[in-house]
Amino acid sequence: MNETTRSPEFFWFLPTHGDGHYLGTQQGGRTVDLPYLQQIALAADNLGYTGVLIPTGKSCEDSWLVASALAPLTRQLKFLVAVRPGLQPPSLAARMTSTLDRISNGRLLINVVTGGDPEENKGDGIYLNHEQRYQVTREFLTIYRRLLAGEKVSYQGEQLRVDNAELLFPSHQKNGPPIYFGGSSDPAVDVAATHVDAYLTWGEPPQRVAEKIAKVRERAAQQGRDVEFGIRLHVIVRDTAEQAWQAAEQLIAHLDDETIARAQTIFSRMDSTGQARMRELHGGSRDNLEISPNLWAGIGLVRGGAGTALVGDAEQVAERIREYQALGISKFILSGYPHLEEAWSFAERVMPLFSKDEGSTRLGPRGETIGNTELPRQVSAS
Repeated sequence: MNETTRSPEFFWFLPTHGDGHYLGTQQGGRTVDLPYLQQIALAADNLGYTGVLIPTGKSCEDSWLVASALAPLTRQLKFLVAVRPGLQPPSLAARMTSTLDRISNGRLLINVVTGGDPEENKGDGIYLNHEQRYQVTREFLTIYRRLLAGEKVSYQGEQLRVDNAELLFPSHQKNGPPIYFGGSSDPAVDVAATHVDAYLTWGEPPQRVAEKIAKVRERAAQQGRDVEFGIRLHVIVRDTAEQAWQAAEQLIAHLDDETIARAQTIFSRMDSTGQARMRELHGGSRDNLEISPNLWAGIGLVRGGAGTALVGDAEQVAERIREYQALGISKFILSGYPHLEEAWSFAERVMPLFSKDEGSTRLGPRGETIGNTELPRQVSAS
Protein backbone atom coordinates (compact mmCIF):
# COMPACT_ATOMS: atom_id res chain seq x y z
CA MET A 1 0.00 0.00 0.00
CA ASN A 2 1.31 3.46 -0.88
CA GLU A 3 1.32 5.63 2.26
CA THR A 4 2.20 8.94 0.59
CA THR A 5 -1.45 10.08 0.53
CA ARG A 6 -1.52 10.02 4.35
CA SER A 7 0.10 12.73 6.46
CA PRO A 8 3.03 11.18 8.32
CA GLU A 9 3.27 11.31 12.09
CA PHE A 10 6.35 13.20 13.23
CA PHE A 11 7.88 12.45 16.62
CA TRP A 12 10.83 14.17 18.30
CA PHE A 13 13.46 12.94 20.78
CA LEU A 14 14.37 13.87 24.36
CA PRO A 15 18.19 13.72 24.64
CA THR A 16 18.44 12.41 28.21
CA HIS A 17 21.96 11.13 27.46
CA GLY A 18 23.35 14.52 26.39
CA ASP A 19 23.09 17.28 23.79
CA GLY A 20 25.21 19.93 22.16
CA HIS A 21 26.51 21.51 18.97
CA TYR A 22 29.27 18.97 18.24
CA LEU A 23 29.73 15.22 18.63
CA GLY A 24 32.55 13.69 20.65
CA THR A 25 33.55 16.78 22.64
CA GLN A 26 32.44 18.90 25.58
CA GLN A 27 32.92 22.01 23.45
CA GLY A 28 29.48 23.32 22.62
CA GLY A 29 27.97 20.78 25.02
CA ARG A 30 24.76 21.62 26.79
CA THR A 31 23.56 20.69 30.26
CA VAL A 32 20.57 18.38 29.96
CA ASP A 33 18.55 18.96 33.09
CA LEU A 34 14.83 18.99 33.75
CA PRO A 35 14.31 22.64 32.72
CA TYR A 36 16.00 21.94 29.38
CA LEU A 37 13.95 18.80 28.80
CA GLN A 38 10.86 20.83 29.64
CA GLN A 39 11.80 23.33 26.92
CA ILE A 40 12.12 20.57 24.31
CA ALA A 41 8.90 18.84 25.36
CA LEU A 42 6.92 22.09 25.35
CA ALA A 43 8.35 23.02 21.96
CA ALA A 44 7.44 19.60 20.53
CA ASP A 45 3.94 19.87 22.01
CA ASN A 46 3.34 23.36 20.61
CA LEU A 47 4.90 22.65 17.21
CA GLY A 48 2.59 19.73 16.48
CA TYR A 49 4.84 16.71 16.94
CA THR A 50 2.82 13.61 17.80
CA GLY A 51 5.10 12.56 20.61
CA VAL A 52 8.63 12.21 21.92
CA LEU A 53 10.85 9.16 22.22
CA ILE A 54 12.70 8.89 25.54
CA PRO A 55 15.78 6.64 25.30
CA THR A 56 16.71 3.95 27.80
CA GLY A 57 19.95 2.48 29.13
CA LYS A 58 22.68 3.24 31.62
CA SER A 59 23.77 6.31 29.64
CA CYS A 60 20.32 7.93 30.04
CA GLU A 61 18.11 9.31 32.74
CA ASP A 62 15.25 6.94 33.56
CA SER A 63 12.61 7.27 30.86
CA TRP A 64 9.61 6.59 33.14
CA LEU A 65 10.57 9.27 35.64
CA VAL A 66 11.26 11.80 32.89
CA ALA A 67 7.89 11.11 31.24
CA SER A 68 6.13 11.40 34.59
CA ALA A 69 7.77 14.79 35.19
CA LEU A 70 6.84 16.15 31.75
CA ALA A 71 3.35 14.75 31.22
CA PRO A 72 1.60 17.31 33.48
CA LEU A 73 3.26 20.21 31.61
CA THR A 74 2.12 19.17 28.14
CA ARG A 75 -1.29 19.00 26.48
CA GLN A 76 -1.30 16.60 23.53
CA LEU A 77 2.24 15.27 23.39
CA LYS A 78 2.60 11.48 23.66
CA PHE A 79 5.52 9.79 25.41
CA LEU A 80 7.22 6.75 23.88
CA VAL A 81 8.70 5.06 26.95
CA ALA A 82 10.68 1.82 27.18
CA VAL A 83 9.82 -1.44 28.87
CA ARG A 84 12.77 -3.80 29.32
CA PRO A 85 11.99 -7.54 29.19
CA GLY A 86 14.37 -9.34 31.50
CA LEU A 87 14.98 -6.20 33.53
CA GLN A 88 11.34 -5.63 34.53
CA PRO A 89 8.90 -8.40 35.43
CA PRO A 90 5.86 -8.16 33.12
CA SER A 91 3.43 -7.62 35.99
CA LEU A 92 5.45 -4.68 37.34
CA ALA A 93 5.76 -3.22 33.84
CA ALA A 94 1.99 -3.53 33.38
CA ARG A 95 1.32 -1.66 36.64
CA MET A 96 3.76 1.09 35.67
CA THR A 97 2.14 1.27 32.24
CA SER A 98 -1.41 1.53 33.51
CA THR A 99 -0.45 4.19 36.05
CA LEU A 100 1.41 6.46 33.61
CA ASP A 101 -1.25 5.94 30.97
CA ARG A 102 -3.93 7.09 33.40
CA ILE A 103 -2.09 10.11 34.79
CA SER A 104 -1.23 11.25 31.25
CA ASN A 105 -4.83 10.75 30.06
CA GLY A 106 -3.87 8.13 27.50
CA ARG A 107 -0.73 9.78 26.11
CA LEU A 108 1.58 6.81 26.70
CA LEU A 109 3.20 4.68 23.98
CA ILE A 110 5.40 1.69 24.78
CA ASN A 111 8.81 0.98 23.25
CA VAL A 112 9.96 -2.61 23.84
CA VAL A 113 13.76 -2.74 24.19
CA THR A 114 15.40 -6.16 24.34
CA GLY A 115 18.94 -4.78 24.75
CA GLY A 116 21.92 -5.48 22.50
CA ASP A 117 25.01 -4.73 24.64
CA PRO A 118 26.10 -7.82 26.59
CA GLU A 119 28.37 -5.78 28.88
CA GLU A 120 25.60 -3.36 29.84
CA ASN A 121 23.23 -6.29 30.30
CA LYS A 122 25.63 -7.93 32.76
CA GLY A 123 25.72 -4.71 34.75
CA ASP A 124 21.94 -5.00 34.99
CA GLY A 125 22.15 -8.64 36.07
CA ILE A 126 21.13 -10.09 32.69
CA TYR A 127 23.35 -12.99 31.55
CA LEU A 128 21.28 -14.22 28.62
CA ASN A 129 22.46 -14.68 25.05
CA HIS A 130 20.77 -13.10 22.04
CA GLU A 131 18.22 -15.88 21.45
CA GLN A 132 17.40 -16.20 25.14
CA ARG A 133 16.74 -12.46 25.41
CA TYR A 134 14.25 -12.65 22.55
CA GLN A 135 12.60 -15.66 24.14
CA VAL A 136 12.19 -13.56 27.30
CA THR A 137 10.74 -10.79 25.15
CA ARG A 138 8.18 -13.14 23.57
CA GLU A 139 7.07 -14.47 26.95
CA PHE A 140 7.10 -11.01 28.53
CA LEU A 141 4.83 -9.58 25.83
CA THR A 142 2.45 -12.54 26.06
CA ILE A 143 1.94 -11.91 29.78
CA TYR A 144 2.11 -8.12 29.59
CA ARG A 145 -0.49 -7.75 26.84
CA ARG A 146 -2.89 -10.16 28.53
CA LEU A 147 -2.61 -8.24 31.81
CA LEU A 148 -3.31 -4.92 30.07
CA ALA A 149 -6.31 -6.55 28.39
CA GLY A 150 -7.77 -7.20 31.85
CA GLU A 151 -7.02 -10.91 32.16
CA LYS A 152 -5.86 -12.78 35.24
CA VAL A 153 -2.77 -14.59 33.98
CA SER A 154 -1.06 -17.83 34.95
CA TYR A 155 1.78 -18.66 32.58
CA GLN A 156 4.71 -21.06 32.48
CA GLY A 157 7.33 -20.45 29.80
CA GLU A 158 10.99 -21.30 29.24
CA GLN A 159 12.13 -18.09 30.93
CA LEU A 160 9.16 -16.55 32.77
CA ARG A 161 6.47 -17.81 35.08
CA VAL A 162 3.57 -16.03 36.80
CA ASP A 163 0.67 -17.37 38.86
CA ASN A 164 -2.62 -15.48 39.10
CA ALA A 165 -1.09 -12.19 38.01
CA GLU A 166 -3.60 -9.40 37.50
CA LEU A 167 -3.88 -5.67 37.02
CA LEU A 168 -6.33 -4.10 39.47
CA PHE A 169 -6.27 -0.60 37.96
CA PRO A 170 -6.74 -0.60 34.16
CA SER A 171 -4.92 1.62 31.71
CA HIS A 172 -6.63 4.66 30.19
CA GLN A 173 -6.33 3.20 26.68
CA LYS A 174 -8.33 0.04 26.14
CA ASN A 175 -6.06 -3.03 26.20
CA GLY A 176 -3.09 -0.77 26.98
CA PRO A 177 -1.00 1.66 24.93
CA PRO A 178 0.23 0.79 21.41
CA ILE A 179 3.47 -1.18 21.43
CA TYR A 180 6.47 -0.13 19.35
CA PHE A 181 9.50 -2.34 18.78
CA GLY A 182 12.63 -2.48 16.66
CA GLY A 183 15.11 -5.20 15.78
CA SER A 184 16.76 -6.52 12.64
CA SER A 185 17.51 -10.16 13.50
CA ASP A 186 15.21 -13.05 12.64
CA PRO A 187 14.09 -13.48 16.27
CA ALA A 188 13.26 -9.75 16.38
CA VAL A 189 11.20 -10.01 13.20
CA ASP A 190 9.26 -12.91 14.74
CA VAL A 191 8.52 -10.84 17.85
CA ALA A 192 7.36 -7.93 15.71
CA ALA A 193 5.11 -10.09 13.57
CA THR A 194 3.49 -11.73 16.58
CA HIS A 195 3.21 -9.10 19.27
CA VAL A 196 3.70 -5.44 18.31
CA ASP A 197 1.63 -2.66 16.77
CA ALA A 198 4.43 -0.65 15.13
CA TYR A 199 7.78 -1.94 13.87
CA LEU A 200 10.66 0.56 13.93
CA THR A 201 13.82 0.55 11.85
CA TRP A 202 16.88 2.74 12.08
CA GLY A 203 17.52 4.94 9.05
CA GLU A 204 19.02 2.80 6.31
CA PRO A 205 18.91 3.38 2.54
CA PRO A 206 15.39 2.86 1.15
CA GLN A 207 16.11 -0.48 -0.52
CA ARG A 208 17.35 -2.01 2.73
CA VAL A 209 14.35 -0.60 4.60
CA ALA A 210 12.02 -2.03 1.94
CA GLU A 211 13.50 -5.50 2.47
CA LYS A 212 12.90 -5.28 6.23
CA ILE A 213 9.34 -4.11 5.81
CA ALA A 214 8.56 -6.88 3.34
CA LYS A 215 9.88 -9.52 5.75
CA VAL A 216 7.89 -8.21 8.72
CA ARG A 217 4.73 -7.82 6.61
CA GLU A 218 4.97 -11.35 5.29
CA ARG A 219 5.43 -12.93 8.72
CA ALA A 220 2.69 -10.81 10.26
CA ALA A 221 0.30 -11.74 7.44
CA GLN A 222 0.99 -15.42 8.11
CA GLN A 223 -0.51 -14.82 11.55
CA GLY A 224 -3.40 -12.72 10.27
CA ARG A 225 -1.94 -9.50 11.63
CA ASP A 226 -1.16 -6.02 10.27
CA VAL A 227 1.77 -4.00 11.56
CA GLU A 228 2.48 -0.29 11.15
CA PHE A 229 5.99 0.92 10.37
CA GLY A 230 8.19 3.71 11.63
CA ILE A 231 11.75 4.92 11.10
CA ARG A 232 14.27 6.53 13.45
CA LEU A 233 16.37 9.29 11.85
CA HIS A 234 18.26 12.45 12.66
CA VAL A 235 17.62 15.56 10.57
CA ILE A 236 19.80 18.46 9.49
CA VAL A 237 17.67 20.85 7.45
CA ARG A 238 18.60 24.39 6.46
CA ASP A 239 17.46 27.04 3.97
CA THR A 240 19.87 25.67 1.36
CA ALA A 241 21.44 22.27 0.77
CA GLU A 242 24.90 23.84 0.99
CA GLN A 243 24.15 25.18 4.47
CA ALA A 244 22.80 21.80 5.57
CA TRP A 245 25.89 19.91 4.47
CA GLN A 246 28.10 22.50 6.14
CA ALA A 247 26.13 21.95 9.36
CA ALA A 248 26.63 18.18 9.03
CA GLU A 249 30.39 18.60 8.68
CA GLN A 250 30.43 21.00 11.63
CA LEU A 251 28.68 18.42 13.79
CA ILE A 252 31.68 16.06 13.49
CA ALA A 253 34.33 18.77 13.18
CA HIS A 254 35.88 17.93 16.57
CA LEU A 255 35.94 14.14 16.12
CA ASP A 256 39.40 12.63 15.91
CA ASP A 257 40.29 9.16 14.69
CA GLU A 258 40.99 7.90 18.22
CA THR A 259 37.52 8.87 19.44
CA ILE A 260 35.89 7.20 16.42
CA ALA A 261 37.97 4.03 16.94
CA ARG A 262 37.01 3.83 20.64
CA ALA A 263 33.33 4.15 19.81
CA GLN A 264 33.52 1.54 17.06
CA THR A 265 35.28 -0.89 19.40
CA ILE A 266 32.38 -0.58 21.83
CA PHE A 267 29.83 -1.12 19.06
CA SER A 268 31.71 -4.19 17.78
CA ARG A 269 31.20 -6.04 21.08
CA MET A 270 27.43 -5.75 20.80
CA ASP A 271 25.34 -8.64 19.51
CA SER A 272 22.69 -6.31 18.03
CA THR A 273 22.07 -7.03 14.34
CA GLY A 274 20.73 -3.49 13.92
CA GLN A 275 23.92 -1.98 15.36
CA ALA A 276 26.01 -4.14 13.02
CA ARG A 277 23.97 -2.86 10.07
CA MET A 278 24.60 0.72 11.23
CA ARG A 279 28.36 0.06 11.34
CA GLU A 280 28.31 -1.39 7.83
CA LEU A 281 27.01 1.89 6.45
CA HIS A 282 30.25 3.78 7.22
CA GLY A 283 32.81 1.17 8.28
CA GLY A 284 34.19 3.52 10.91
CA SER A 285 35.53 5.85 8.20
CA ARG A 286 34.78 9.48 7.41
CA ASP A 287 34.97 8.71 3.68
CA ASN A 288 31.76 8.49 1.64
CA LEU A 289 29.36 9.26 4.48
CA GLU A 290 26.51 10.13 2.10
CA ILE A 291 25.32 6.54 1.73
CA SER A 292 22.17 7.37 -0.24
CA PRO A 293 20.84 10.68 -1.59
CA ASN A 294 20.61 13.08 1.38
CA LEU A 295 21.21 10.21 3.85
CA TRP A 296 24.36 10.80 5.90
CA ALA A 297 26.01 8.25 8.23
CA GLY A 298 28.33 10.61 10.11
CA ILE A 299 26.45 10.50 13.41
CA GLY A 300 26.96 6.74 13.65
CA LEU A 301 30.72 7.22 13.85
CA VAL A 302 30.35 7.77 17.60
CA ARG A 303 26.66 7.41 18.44
CA GLY A 304 25.11 4.04 19.13
CA GLY A 305 21.69 3.16 17.78
CA ALA A 306 20.29 5.49 15.15
CA GLY A 307 23.32 6.87 13.31
CA THR A 308 22.03 8.41 10.09
CA ALA A 309 20.57 11.82 9.25
CA LEU A 310 18.55 13.31 6.44
CA VAL A 311 20.55 16.32 5.24
CA GLY A 312 19.38 19.01 2.84
CA ASP A 313 17.00 21.86 2.26
CA ALA A 314 13.33 21.50 3.14
CA GLU A 315 12.22 20.17 -0.25
CA GLN A 316 15.02 17.60 -0.37
CA VAL A 317 14.32 16.31 3.14
CA ALA A 318 10.59 16.17 2.40
CA GLU A 319 11.26 14.19 -0.79
CA ARG A 320 13.31 11.61 1.12
CA ILE A 321 10.52 11.32 3.69
CA ARG A 322 8.03 10.71 0.89
CA GLU A 323 10.27 7.93 -0.45
CA TYR A 324 10.10 6.17 2.92
CA GLN A 325 6.36 6.80 3.05
CA ALA A 326 5.97 5.03 -0.29
CA LEU A 327 7.56 1.95 1.33
CA GLY A 328 4.91 1.96 4.07
CA ILE A 329 6.55 4.13 6.75
CA SER A 330 3.97 6.26 8.56
CA LYS A 331 5.84 7.25 11.74
CA PHE A 332 9.04 9.33 11.64
CA ILE A 333 10.91 9.54 14.96
CA LEU A 334 13.40 12.35 14.49
CA SER A 335 16.13 14.20 16.34
CA GLY A 336 18.86 16.75 15.69
CA TYR A 337 21.61 18.71 17.39
CA PRO A 338 20.98 20.71 19.47
CA HIS A 339 17.57 19.17 19.97
CA LEU A 340 15.72 22.32 20.94
CA GLU A 341 16.80 24.35 17.93
CA GLU A 342 16.52 21.47 15.47
CA ALA A 343 12.97 20.70 16.64
CA TRP A 344 12.06 24.24 15.56
CA SER A 345 14.09 24.02 12.35
CA PHE A 346 12.36 20.87 11.11
CA ALA A 347 8.91 22.01 12.25
CA GLU A 348 9.14 25.38 10.52
CA ARG A 349 10.84 24.23 7.33
CA VAL A 350 9.55 20.73 6.60
CA MET A 351 6.33 20.03 8.49
CA PRO A 352 4.33 22.68 6.56
CA LEU A 353 5.09 20.74 3.37
CA PHE A 354 2.99 17.88 4.77
CA SER A 355 0.22 19.98 6.32
CA LYS A 356 -2.98 21.02 4.57
CA ASP A 357 -3.56 23.69 7.21
CA GLU A 358 -0.23 25.41 7.60
CA GLY A 359 0.28 27.15 10.90
CA SER A 360 -2.81 25.71 12.58
CA THR A 361 -0.80 24.20 15.44
CA ARG A 362 0.29 27.58 16.81
CA LEU A 363 -1.59 30.69 17.86
CA GLY A 364 -0.36 34.24 17.41
CA PRO A 365 1.30 36.18 14.59
CA ARG A 366 3.64 34.62 12.05
CA GLY A 367 6.50 37.03 11.63
CA GLU A 368 6.84 40.58 12.91
CA THR A 369 4.52 43.32 11.69
CA ILE A 370 5.95 45.91 9.30
CA GLY A 371 5.82 49.52 10.37
CA ASN A 372 3.38 48.58 13.15
CA THR A 373 0.57 48.38 10.56
CA GLU A 374 1.16 45.63 7.99
CA LEU A 375 1.45 41.90 8.30
CA PRO A 376 4.56 40.37 6.71
CA ARG A 377 3.96 38.92 3.27
CA GLN A 378 4.04 35.19 2.62
CA VAL A 379 6.71 33.68 0.37
CA SER A 380 6.96 30.13 -0.94
CA ALA A 381 9.28 27.62 0.67
CA SER A 382 11.36 27.50 -2.49
